[in-house]
Amino acid sequence: MAVNRRPTLADVAREVGVSAKTVSRVLNEDGPVSDRTRQQVLAAVARLGFQPNLMARNIRIGGPDTTIGLVVPDLGNPFFGAVAGGIEDTVRDRGLTLLMGSSADDPDREHALTDQFLARRVSVLMVVPSVGADHSHLKAHRAAGLPVVFVDRPGAGLATDSVVSSNRAGAQEGVTHLIAHGHRRIGFIGDLPVKLYTRRERLAGYRSALREADLAYDRALVTSAHDPQAAATATSQLLDLADPPTALFAGNNFAALGIVAELSRGKRKDVAVVAFDDLPLAEALEPALTVVAQDPEEIGRAAAATALARLDGDRSRARTITVPTRLIVRGSGECPAPALRES
Repeated sequence: MAVNRRPTLADVAREVGVSAKTVSRVLNEDGPVSDRTRQQVLAAVARLGFQPNLMARNIRIGGPDTTIGLVVPDLGNPFFGAVAGGIEDTVRDRGLTLLMGSSADDPDREHALTDQFLARRVSVLMVVPSVGADHSHLKAHRAAGLPVVFVDRPGAGLATDSVVSSNRAGAQEGVTHLIAHGHRRIGFIGDLPVKLYTRRERLAGYRSALREADLAYDRALVTSAHDPQAAATATSQLLDLADPPTALFAGNNFAALGIVAELSRGKRKDVAVVAFDDLPLAEALEPALTVVAQDPEEIGRAAAATALARLDGDRSRARTITVPTRLIVRGSGECPAPALRES
């Protein structure tokens, strides 16, 4: 056998002096083989370091792979890493392995990734939908029994299970918290694109909080940014307004990073901040960051539990599971409005 080549089924058969079919019977436990031959085959497998091609086997026998395919927008976003961790913790005991791919929030790339996962006959498909994606191409697979779960955002063109955060209620709670500390001019920095489900829901929560407090919605106080640098620029522009905000609501973790960086550069500790999404080291900031925290691990666990129930025969109607958020008070959101500081 060549040194720089992965061992094959034929190599194991040659090592033992039996047919490849006999080796296959031993590995798959699907045929009569003597105990002596079985022991010889397993010893050769260990000696050569042979790894069976599970994908090829499953395609050959028409069964599903033992993997879960997960499509996320950004592998570098810690939120989706935590979601994946929750999924893995839940499915590990079922012998399922998680495979991930990044769509970069591009519908065509997402479609291509789902097709790749389907080609390897994954047991479950989970997707964080891209803006503008059409998921009707998954209808036949869903009808054939493949569990399909949308994560973080609902999909389009397919009735299937979804697991999301309480985006609207969480944002409303965060903005209401700022209002309770006397703020009447509250800036909103949301994600892009503006049609993104989570962005729309959080903006709706922002507007609901203003409406409940009889405060006017001022379009000049609402802006967008997709990364920390753009959020820092947006922060600077909002604070340069003739009538600037006294508080800022960050629509996600990247916006929060940009806001905190810009306020730090300007040595501005007079602007209150509440962020949607928690951040690593948020407690170490000065002041510590008040957040509306999601529970990405629970989102992953709920998505995995739903998928496993479908694998076990649950044929009930598609449902949406909403995972609650919680307000964590740390200091940045409790900075009082100027009028209260002066009184």
